[in-house]
Amino acid sequence: MDQPKRSSAGKSSPNPERLPGMTAISTHVTAEGQQMANSAIQPILPGFYPDPTICRAGQDYYLSTSSFEYFPGAPIFHSTDLVNWTQTGHILDRRSQFRLGNPLPSTGIYGSTLREHDGIFWFVTTNVSDFGAGQVLVHATDAAGPWSEPVFIGGAIGIDPDLCWDDNGDCYLSWKAMNFTEGEIGILQARLDTGTGMLRDVPYPIWQGSGMDAVEAPHLYHIDDFWYLLLAEGGTERGHCVTAARSMHPSGPFEPCPSNPVFTHRSSIHPVQNVGHADLVQTPDGGWAAVYLGVRPKGSTPGFHVLGRETFLAGIDWVDGWPVFDEGRFHVPTADTAFSDDFSAPHLNPRWVVPAGEPENVIQRNPNGGMTLLPMPDGSPGMLCTRVTDLRWTATATIEGQGSFLLRMDDRYSYGVTVRSDVVQAWARIGGLTFDLGSCPADATTTAHIESVPANSPTVPLGHGGPDDVLLSVVQETGTVQLGRLDGRHLSTEVASGFTGRMLALEGAETSGSILSVNYTPQI
Repeated sequence: MDQPKRSSAGKSSPNPERLPGMTAISTHVTAEGQQMANSAIQPILPGFYPDPTICRAGQDYYLSTSSFEYFPGAPIFHSTDLVNWTQTGHILDRRSQFRLGNPLPSTGIYGSTLREHDGIFWFVTTNVSDFGAGQVLVHATDAAGPWSEPVFIGGAIGIDPDLCWDDNGDCYLSWKAMNFTEGEIGILQARLDTGTGMLRDVPYPIWQGSGMDAVEAPHLYHIDDFWYLLLAEGGTERGHCVTAARSMHPSGPFEPCPSNPVFTHRSSIHPVQNVGHADLVQTPDGGWAAVYLGVRPKGSTPGFHVLGRETFLAGIDWVDGWPVFDEGRFHVPTADTAFSDDFSAPHLNPRWVVPAGEPENVIQRNPNGGMTLLPMPDGSPGMLCTRVTDLRWTATATIEGQGSFLLRMDDRYSYGVTVRSDVVQAWARIGGLTFDLGSCPADATTTAHIESVPANSPTVPLGHGGPDDVLLSVVQETGTVQLGRLDGRHLSTEVASGFTGRMLALEGAETSGSILSVNYTPQI
């Protein structure tokens, strides 16, 4: 699919079947017994999958998201109907594409743009861990990969790059210019030589938004006679918004939409907050849709979200030449997020990622089953992570010898169970301080258990303060021994900060030990 110029922009009216009020966020069960939820409340990618970008080629849709410090980077998904998605791998699966640089929490791969143009898929992104190299551009003939070695766009320093082509084949790069000394500069644009990464123009400013702070995430589209520019404004927290402008030329001047912001949940009681960072896609029948990020806060004020920023889906209508979001248009099946992994497959499932390292350098498969996690180059324990994708869940890890099973936001905020030679110890790391909780004797093989349960914290106005409690236990022949129960607020973005979400993590030990299996089950 090239730039979509045959559309109903400016000609159609809002969906007449859209229902007002709470009916727009209802759930139902199909005749086949499948549970469906309205797209206004059910993410298409639950868990830490922020900053979505989408494109279509024929009947196939492809979607990628930010991944920050976790490697491989930029997970990529495939769908034929916009609501059911399957991960096919990662776009940035080699360190030459995603340089390690300075791998601090919430660095790495930021907002991106995925496009198909003349039979080639293009992906442009920012690696904040290698910020001075500029934007990172790769391409592929198959969205499932392999993706090319990168071209670095050193003339465009900042975040959230976008690509769009005109009828002459000129590629326009738009991005949010900034650095860590001057701060924010603004939305800039220049024509790009995609083969060399050189800019063909001196970067020039385009539309700078409607006046809110944190103007970022430009996406430019050529639709009928207009060039439409979508921005994210207001920051990726509760004030997040989508704003729009249009022009007869890709570089402007841009006319702002008179009803900006075109999409936001700020100052509302909607169960999904922080919505924004949207990207549009045209469907094969000429309709339109958008993907965007949102969070599902729980607990008392100010509300705590623990899964990170998730990817949601909305319909798009065109009214008087402007996009109108119909967030309740689709029904999304409840994803089957349960999994069991004994690490016997020749390749890791793409759910597994490593912060500040590479899976092939961390994992050693054992002849008798399971795996050993090797130390990192700096001597720290090797770690393998997977996203938590549900608000209530239970997970177990079977450990032979020594090792740890933990729930983490980053290296300063985590809860865990560590198996040593003769003892199992539960612990909590909060703001860099580590607290020992309960312990019990260790068996030769130990099943560590972590579970998210309803909060039992003291009530404050509007109910329990926390989104949940986290139980740390050991499963033994005589039953389950609870070693700790902790307030889930400490493992939320509102407390730990950053741009990621909760991850289940396996961690190695100084002496030998094996992870035999991991099981994860959502709880209704």
